[in-house]
Amino acid sequence: MLIKIYLIGLAILITAILANWLASFLGIETWYSFLIEVNKSGLTATLKSKWASLIFLLIIYPSLLGLSAFLVYINISNQNTEK
Repeated sequence: MLIKIYLIGLAILITAILANWLASFLGIETWYSFLIEVNKSGLTATLKSKWASLIFLLIIYPSLLGLSAFLVYINISNQNTEK
């Protein structure tokens, strides 16, 4: 059980690192830089100017993390049923 949790957590971590790299490569804000911008410019101004980042942060990023956890969970579960 603990190994399953560890492997799922590791998959989420690796996916988060890759997603942050992809966001940086595409010029999309990550949570850290988005919140700094909100603090500097205000929420309304940031939402108007960083809408693509907001879509990435609220839809794509969590979907990628959830998908990675789901795929590892399914893979682990399938291996346990084959034994």
